[in-house]
Amino acid sequence: MEVCKLKGALKHYIWGGNKLRSYGKQSNEDCISESWELSFHDDGLTLIDGTDKTLKEVATKQDLGTNLEQFDFFPVLIKFIDSADNLSIQVHPSDDYAIQNENSLGKTEMWYIIEADEGCGIYVGFKSKENQESLKQSIEDDSIIDKLNFYKVKPGQCYFIPSGTIHAIGKGITLVEIQQNSNITYRLYDYKRKDKNGNYRPLHIDKALKVVNFDPYVNPNFDYPCIGKSKYFASYQYDFNHKEIIAYEKSFICLTFIEGDGKINDLYFNKGDSFFIPANKKASIDSANCKYILTTIE
Repeated sequence: MEVCKLKGALKHYIWGGNKLRSYGKQSNEDCISESWELSFHDDGLTLIDGTDKTLKEVATKQDLGTNLEQFDFFPVLIKFIDSADNLSIQVHPSDDYAIQNENSLGKTEMWYIIEADEGCGIYVGFKSKENQESLKQSIEDDSIIDKLNFYKVKPGQCYFIPSGTIHAIGKGITLVEIQQNSNITYRLYDYKRKDKNGNYRPLHIDKALKVVNFDPYVNPNFDYPCIGKSKYFASYQYDFNHKEIIAYEKSFICLTFIEGDGKINDLYFNKGDSFFIPANKKASIDSANCKYILTTIE
């Protein structure tokens, strides 16, 4: 493979907004909740732009790189997310639990904030030590939000969310999510709202109680430009105003542009575009002013 532009798989959930249209995402639906920019997951496969081929079916082991030989699967999934309304309060299981109970991997993730309306924020983890009984009671009496940390956010902030951490994106937020390649979510609370068909979305309280980390949350620190690192991904954020050549020998690279425009090799980019750089391939970036997230496997 050569360096290629990607076309994300779009999702249209009840909480989505329209800000992703300014990032080049187009749809006839009323809203665009998510764009799965780099996805080998069957629930939303990324296409190679200008073709009907998915990246999953085209990329070879050589394109992915030797660092991925430790996995039996493609380990990472990258999304743009736009929340016009609050997402459900939810949790994702660990690998051990998901493998045993869902025939899937768990989900550790991170959020990089790219837009936030004034006063808006996210819920991540408990303020203090909790237990199953106190959490169940707070769901029943609608006080669960009071137990969670609320962080007012602004562009450039990053939050790392290990599996088992209770969380929710609040309304008015646009972000990049970098996560394990999993689509397992357990909802604990959904504000008693109904979908477009008048139905409540299902909750998964029994499963969630088995996987929640009841300890207080502490957001880990990473040394800039690293914004998040796990077994499944390593992500870095760069501000850029010159020419540069990028090449990794042992892993692919995904570049997700969040500001600016320019060229990568002979391909033009704007904010919202993502590119796949195969292992051992060179990418020459030329831009007067752009900002991007680089994700790879280390």
